Amino acid sequence: MINKIDHLIVSVKNISEAENNYSKLFGMNPVWRGKHTELGTINSIFNFNNIYFELLAANGEGLGAQLVNNTIEKNGEGLTGLVLGAEDLEKDKENFIKKGFDFGSVSFGEGTDFDGEKVRRWKNLFLPDDLTRGLFTFLIQHTEGELPVPDTFPKSSVHKLDHVVINTNDPDGFIEVYENIYGLRLALDQTVEKWGGRMLFFRLNQTTIEVIGKKDDREIEDKLWGLAWDVEDLKATHKRLLQEGFDLTPVKEGRKPNTLVATVKSNTHNIPTLLIEHLAP
Repeated sequence: MINKIDHLIVSVKNISEAENNYSKLFGMNPVWRGKHTELGTINSIFNFNNIYFELLAANGEGLGAQLVNNTIEKNGEGLTGLVLGAEDLEKDKENFIKKGFDFGSVSFGEGTDFDGEKVRRWKNLFLPDDLTRGLFTFLIQHTEGELPVPDTFPKSSVHKLDHVVINTNDPDGFIEVYENIYGLRLALDQTVEKWGGRMLFFRLNQTTIEVIGKKDDREIEDKLWGLAWDVEDLKATHKRLLQEGFDLTPVKEGRKPNTLVATVKSNTHNIPTLLIEHLAP
């Protein structure tokens, strides 16, 4: 059973540069710096209250390096993968097969930190194309080792993912996969006449998958687009980021009642990024 968005994968050319930018943006340092030897990648991970955020760069040869290099060659740096957390991959695989989908075997992954003192292990279930629909997605079950969680989140830092935005040209098909096959809760399905499309909200582990659906005649495709991060004190965050040299829009009232928002316009490695503060009603 899928129970959460486990993490987001971001492909970058230079891990040190990206880590520096996101340490400033988030107002905290990564909790993990390490490598996937068999995959040919190195990573830097930031951990939040509901997900973790993984910067990934090629550092050799392997399937991971191919993913990063192909992504950057095709689309540039940016959002690359949506990883969904599960409790029992073997059982999930059986359920998917019963629904008519063909799978390979559950695979095993391992990551070590740069000091070689800590190891994390997990199982993966990579999904077929008729489920992923162009969006790199797989299921993960962590089996050994844990990522540290910051003891506290300063008021001006990011503390959780508010929502991830996905664009699709087939909203009905998206609902079929994410609600009926993955089992995620569809909290909103709204037609937006202003721009002739639909907005879907799927909610899990204190975050939202926000889907912008607009039909066209092209091949069916779902694509990661942007992120919205939750902060406790947006004005303090805004001031800190301006001092760090970021380009941001002014703080303003959000579309959703009782929210303040600001858009980060620089140093995000091609990821449209919104900061949001939820005010007391």
